[in-house]
Amino acid sequence: MILKDQVALVTGSTSGIGLGIAEALAGAGAHVVLNGFADEAQVSALKDRLGALAGTRIEYDGADMRDASAVRAMVSGAVARHGRLDILVNNAGIQHVAPVEEFPIDKWNDIIAINLSSAFHASAAAIPTMKARRAGRIVMMASAHALAASPFKAAYVAAKHGIAGLTKTIALELAEFGVTCNAICPGYVLTPLVERQIPDTAKARGITEEEVKRDVLLAAQPTKDFVSIAQVASLALYLCRPEASQITGTTLSIDGGWTAK
Repeated sequence: MILKDQVALVTGSTSGIGLGIAEALAGAGAHVVLNGFADEAQVSALKDRLGALAGTRIEYDGADMRDASAVRAMVSGAVARHGRLDILVNNAGIQHVAPVEEFPIDKWNDIIAINLSSAFHASAAAIPTMKARRAGRIVMMASAHALAASPFKAAYVAAKHGIAGLTKTIALELAEFGVTCNAICPGYVLTPLVERQIPDTAKARGITEEEVKRDVLLAAQPTKDFVSIAQVASLALYLCRPEASQITGTTLSIDGGWTAK
């Protein structure tokens, strides 16, 4: 197992892309700290299922990604328990769809905090141990919206553009310490996050939900198909492998050709 006994922390990993990445890392032998919204029964079931993949240790930290202190404490706690943190995947994210002039202030603040600031705080807390060990992987979950914009998604687009810049800065600062930092930029993946925004987009544009899928979401992707969670997880896993040691500071598109246009 290529990641045997490495320690990984994946934010926003109780569902969707984050869970897919956590499964891939656990299956490759890494001990994984999960984070996200889940009740006790869900957490227990996830621990059992992921732990059975390769006999690894699965933990859970319910830190609120809007709380800088909680995010940093989550990372430092993982390091204290394991003595190391080899992989950090900054995946947590939320979405809200509305015109700029109607965008709720609280939604703007929450999206920037969860989608961008939490990645800064988690990375800042993880970097000292990675630098000391002269090894580590930081994977940012960006989006095609880190490279291109769409209407009605001001906060999300701003946050993901910020992730792209943060990725490059961290990569440059850690380039001589054996630590890489890269951003994955998926197109539309049919996750709970995307499914929840379909009704809002339909309302904002005055069209049906099926028209949103066909004419808004998949219209952006020349392949006319959703990216799968497994495809994104496979790319994240590759970035954590030794063979990816010279890939750093990049934004890697997996978007069905969206940003090729």
